[in-house]
Amino acid sequence: MKFGGSSLANAGRFCIMSEIVKTQLERKPILVLSAMGDTTDHLLESGQDALKKGIVNIEKIERLHLDTITEMNLPDTALMDIKPLFEELKSLLTGISLIKELTGRTRDYLVSFGERLSVRIAAAYFTYMGINAKAVDAWDGGFLSNSNFTYAELKEESWNLIPSKLLDKAGNLLQIVTGFIAKDENGDITTLGRGGSDLTATMLAAACSAEELQVWKDVDGILSADPRIINNAQPVKSITYEEAIALAYFSDQVIHPRAIQPCRKAGIPVLVKNSYNPEAPGTEIVLNGDEKSNPIKAIAFRKNATLIDMVSYSMHGRSGHLAELFSCFGRHGISVDMVATSEVSVSIIVDMTYDLSKIKEELSRIASVSIHPKKAIVAIIGDIGRSSEILSQSLKICENLGVQIQMISQGASKVNLNFIMDVEKVEEVMTRLHKSFFEGLSQ
Repeated sequence: MKFGGSSLANAGRFCIMSEIVKTQLERKPILVLSAMGDTTDHLLESGQDALKKGIVNIEKIERLHLDTITEMNLPDTALMDIKPLFEELKSLLTGISLIKELTGRTRDYLVSFGERLSVRIAAAYFTYMGINAKAVDAWDGGFLSNSNFTYAELKEESWNLIPSKLLDKAGNLLQIVTGFIAKDENGDITTLGRGGSDLTATMLAAACSAEELQVWKDVDGILSADPRIINNAQPVKSITYEEAIALAYFSDQVIHPRAIQPCRKAGIPVLVKNSYNPEAPGTEIVLNGDEKSNPIKAIAFRKNATLIDMVSYSMHGRSGHLAELFSCFGRHGISVDMVATSEVSVSIIVDMTYDLSKIKEELSRIASVSIHPKKAIVAIIGDIGRSSEILSQSLKICENLGVQIQMISQGASKVNLNFIMDVEKVEEVMTRLHKSFFEGLSQ
């Protein structure tokens, strides 16, 4: 069972989390916790204050955690568990202020305090309620990483280390493991980057052959569309790993693709639930989809896209031309999100945050290049076995709205269709598509 920061924002949320966990005790759960609320941001802010101003200040961090202990009426032993961490944190910040350096290695050490504090408070609270509980720092639970600080990868040995460290205690002890962090072979603390806490949970579930992984967030599972745009967005009952990976590109409410991989490899089902609404059924991520369900699982979009069109008549029938183009993007450190090709042209989508001035100059030596910013990607996620029907319906909606589709992309996984258009119309297109596919209204 994994709980994110919003599910642990304060004493009240801790109490609700514990009530949810108590309903699952017969299933012998292991918990994975993120840092409380905005603690990670506060830690990074403290690091910058120490680096740039020479100030050592952890008041916000101390206040949140001490107030939580007080409000939950925990005994003095809870305070004794976290006070050494406060002292250790102050010493680290003092070092940063003196050396005037904040490396990736030091940053990982700094942000690790959030998770280390939250699991100790949780263990104290469960113990106070009469449940045998123990806080476990991830490295003591078998999480061994490489030394790629701020975005470390777990080493293959973790698959065997994790069950050897945790499984023999399962059932007799409620183990509460820090998400997001690990240690390398030198004993240095590392962080697992974006989706790191989810990766901790999926790796733990997969390595221990869990019955299921529950990921508790602040939404009713995975929704059919962004509720900020679509008022009638509906929870999706189930979705495949492949569909979830495709959707994660567009939504931070879905488990990061990197984090899904361990459960996908081991075939462990993942249940995404809402800690603010525990009665909601949530969304199950599974290996194979339900043939009776709506083949369209969700509609998503991203606004921050740039379209690059490249035309070269010399590429017709010539081998190696695409390799030449893509090696150019690699040299400039630009990640390509989507591609569409014809005999003499290639269209590519990249994030609009990149500076494309230098790559345009290089590409212009081998092709005619035009760059079109302020584009949006609309993605239809699901079983695209009915792609002709979906395309027809979608293009008709765009035609009625006067929207020109500038590129269409379908991946090899056959779980998503992507349309590129001007950003101004994307929300209206999303609304019409959702009504057509989910609300049964003809367009």
